[in-house]
Amino acid sequence: MNKIRKGDEVVVLTGKDRGRRGAVVRRVDDERLVVEGVNRVKKHVRPNPLKGEVGGIVEKEMPIHVSNIALFNPASQKADRVGIKVLEDGRKARFFKSNGELVDA
Repeated sequence: MNKIRKGDEVVVLTGKDRGRRGAVVRRVDDERLVVEGVNRVKKHVRPNPLKGEVGGIVEKEMPIHVSNIALFNPASQKADRVGIKVLEDGRKARFFKSNGELVDA
């Protein structure tokens, strides 16, 4: 079970975008994910008339390592660590380490 999933509100802990908040757009693999508005780079794109692409400089979001972000806790309004525990009915659930509140309530 992944501690951070698509659609989660996260906070960047390190790097040039430190302190920025955004939603997870997609997971690239187990260790990297794309967060909206974070780690934006300018990429030079060559025109491709067959695909209908125009050339130029395009700004896009690049993946960021999962260790550099933390889940945003709406109760404390801060970044928080996440744990996984097994509920009474056998399901796994994510919870915030600071206050023990369930993430997927």
